[in-house]
Parts: sequence; structure tokens; C-alpha cells
Amino acid sequence: MKTERKTIELDGSQGEGGGQILRTSLALSMVTGQPMAIEKIRAGRAKPGLMRQHLACVNAAAEISGAEVGGAELGSQSLRFAPGTVRAGDYRFAIASAGSCMLVLQTVLPPLLLAGTASRVHLSGGTHNPMAPPFHFLERAFAPLVRRLGADLQLTLRRCGFYPAGGGEVEAEIVPAAGVLQPFDLMARGDAQTGYAECLAPGLPRHVSTRELDTLGGAMGWSGEQLRHGNARQNEGPGNALLATLAYDHVTEVFTAFGEKSLSAEQVAHGLVKELRAFQKSEAAVGPHLADQLALLLALAAWQGQKACAFTCSEVTEHTRTNCAVIERFLPVRFTIAESRQACTVRVSPD
Repeated sequence: MKTERKTIELDGSQGEGGGQILRTSLALSMVTGQPMAIEKIRAGRAKPGLMRQHLACVNAAAEISGAEVGGAELGSQSLRFAPGTVRAGDYRFAIASAGSCMLVLQTVLPPLLLAGTASRVHLSGGTHNPMAPPFHFLERAFAPLVRRLGADLQLTLRRCGFYPAGGGEVEAEIVPAAGVLQPFDLMARGDAQTGYAECLAPGLPRHVSTRELDTLGGAMGWSGEQLRHGNARQNEGPGNALLATLAYDHVTEVFTAFGEKSLSAEQVAHGLVKELRAFQKSEAAVGPHLADQLALLLALAAWQGQKACAFTCSEVTEHTRTNCAVIERFLPVRFTIAESRQACTVRVSPD
């Protein structure tokens, strides 16, 4: 006789109150097989409820797990999700708008990492969106951490997708670990190896990217090959993403600033310089955005490997705190956070 599993009830307005609550709960519902229900989805946002990119996450999760779903419609502030068995395979997920397809990958990756055999996922939609991890962040900063778990994530950018055009294309190959995910600590970044900037500005005059790169280079002491005009075709925009990559012995970080009509090229660059200097001034291994991603990876490893692991970050955001709280609802793990001026320590232990 099949035992009914208790539904985990979540308040979508808690803490940071954004779409991350939805994505993490969908991922961990599939990982654990526990049904979940969310109320007040994005209740505090200007446009509350499920938007197209959130619906795409729900639909992708339902497809890979054969889930029973209720409330999956635009604007819905309530969702019920009861997963079946996650199936590895070849999948195609599309967002009709320029919504971030990278957030869809973020949703399906954890269960597919534990699915036993490899999967291929073709994603289309936005690839470089404000308020979402851009492709290059996942490729350079996040994917190497997946490999440290003993699994693999290979990402290929076929076409950039910027707002409002969208239409970006990404292919992901997800290979689970041979056994359980391997816990690890990431307490220090190590010595600096290299730093460089690149600007993706399809559909914009060349001088925009040149000014951004020159301003960033002047502030960071970068020149020549460290300042790069990225490959993006005119029909992939108009868009403007200025990226800075900092590679260290133990981790690579990627910081991104997006151009806006109200900002000059110099203002965009100076905003990114401020982020870079704040991270370099700290003694932490990772920045605030990678911390949010790393919390879930290490929680899965601590749960499977039954071993505590920890990392240091330059800042613990409300986004990260909320993510940790949601993770604790699904997995038998406990987070502890110790903050200091030079580095915050986040530890996750089997409960």
C-alpha cells in the first residue's frame, strides 16, 4: 500500500519573498518526493503571483517528475505540486518571453543531478537578465562547484537572449555523481590567477561597450586582453551586459552589471567596480550571489554524504537566508551562519 506523504506548506511571502522560494521548493520536492503547497507567491511584488518564467519552472518540474499540479496559471498566488519519480532524459524547455531560462535550469538541475543517468536539457528564453544568474555566471562560477561534488554540468551558449527580444538558446549536459554527492568546504578563494572584463552589447553602438570597458579597466588596472568585446549578434538584443570575471586558485567569481537607458556607460562600469572592490576587500571565498547557489548544492551533499560542510561569503543576503530556511523544510539539515566584517561563514550539517 502506498503511504501518503505529508504536504509541506510554504508561505511564498516569507523573507525575501521572491521566485527563489518557488524554485527551491520545486527542486527539493522532486528530490525528496514530498508534495508541497505554496500560498502568497510573490505577494509583495509589483506584479504578484506566477509570471511566465515562474510557470516555465513549474511546467519543467512537472515534465521531468510526472507531477500532479494545481494552480499553474499566470498570476496564481497558490500552487500545489505532488511529484512522481524524476526521469533522466532529453528535455526542451522554452519561455515564450525574454524571461530567464537560466532560472528554469536552476529548478531542474538538483533532481537531475540525482537521477542516476545523464540528461540533456535545451533551454530557450533570456540568457542575460537582471535579477537572475546570467549564463556566464553559471558556466564559470557555478558549474565548477558542481564538479567538486563529483557530478558534472557542461553548458553551451548557442545564442544570447536579452530583454525584450529573448530567443536565447542554451544546452546543458547534466551527469550525476557515480555515488553520493561529495561534501566539501570552501573557506578561502586562494591566490588570484586572472581577472578580465567583457561587454555584450548587441544592437548598441560600439562606443557604448568601449566606454564601459575603458572605465572598468581604468579603475581595475586592466588593459589589453583583459578588456574584451563579447560575441553577440545584433539580432540578440538590444542588450547590454558588462561582466567581470575574477579567477582564484579555488573558485571563480563572475559579477554582472546591466545597462539601462537612464544610466551612462560610465555609471554602469562604476557600479560594477563597486561590487568588485567590495568582494576583493573581503576575505571570503565567494560573493553574495554564488553563496545563494552554493547553499543548496552543499545541503544536498551534506544530506547524502552525512557530513557537515561550510563556505565563507562576503555577505549573507536576505535572499540566501530565505533559501536556507526553505531548504531546511525539505532536507534533514541545519544551517548556522556566523557573520563578521571580513567574511561570513555558512555551515550546513546533517540534522
